[in-house]
Amino acid sequence: MNISDIVTAVVIVGATGLIFGCLLAFASIIFEIKSDERETKILDVLPGANCGACGYTGCSAYASAIVKENAPINACSVGRDAVAKKIGKIMGIKAEKVEPMTAKVMCGGDCSIAADKYEYEGIHDCLAASKLAGGPKECPNGCLGFGNCAIACPFDAISIENGVAVVNEEKCRACGICIKKCPKHIIKLVPKKNKYLVLCSNSEKGALTGKYCQAGCIGCKICEKVCLAGAIKVTDNLAHIDYDLCINCGECADKCPKKVIVKRDA
Repeated sequence: MNISDIVTAVVIVGATGLIFGCLLAFASIIFEIKSDERETKILDVLPGANCGACGYTGCSAYASAIVKENAPINACSVGRDAVAKKIGKIMGIKAEKVEPMTAKVMCGGDCSIAADKYEYEGIHDCLAASKLAGGPKECPNGCLGFGNCAIACPFDAISIENGVAVVNEEKCRACGICIKKCPKHIIKLVPKKNKYLVLCSNSEKGALTGKYCQAGCIGCKICEKVCLAGAIKVTDNLAHIDYDLCINCGECADKCPKKVIVKRDA
């Protein structure tokens, strides 16, 4: 092969590369997907927790949904009103007030008052423990206290106190991650404006519940009878508060013989 053949080959390869490069550049212009700058601005004001509490897979998906699907601008429970107002300015709409919520572990059965059915020596994990006859606690709906919720919480808002998970309301951002991690499904989101909670999740009959835990709801319906607003009902042997009706009078807590209905610390 002489030098002219080499030069020719180089020229051909170079020309081919140039042609394809131009074609790609042209295609990128023709098929460019125009991005809405509002998405970037919204993403910048979102907290970046990517918790999914808004109903989307992460902050980026939520920002896109606001712009493209008219998703509600106040769905971020982590950012709350402050973020909703900023998004409202970007979108040019008024932000509705966000009802402050907090997670609560609906169980008061700590180690001093809840009975165990066996001594658990397995993996220090709520899900693993629940696979073994429902866990070591006699109560089928009692907090297992191994802290899966605490480990998962991105805001360090949950601690384990005497065998039961406890939520720090000042740190909690109501993201709901702890709810997904609890195998007993006893963590709920409740409005911060409401002062009273039924700190029990057991729906067994009263006589059986009494054997499980000294602080278990026995379904006596006294709370239901004394409630001034008709906000509390006993269904499946367990008292439930309708927070939309509750007026925070405290009659249910005062009259509860098992002191299962408690006033929140905050």
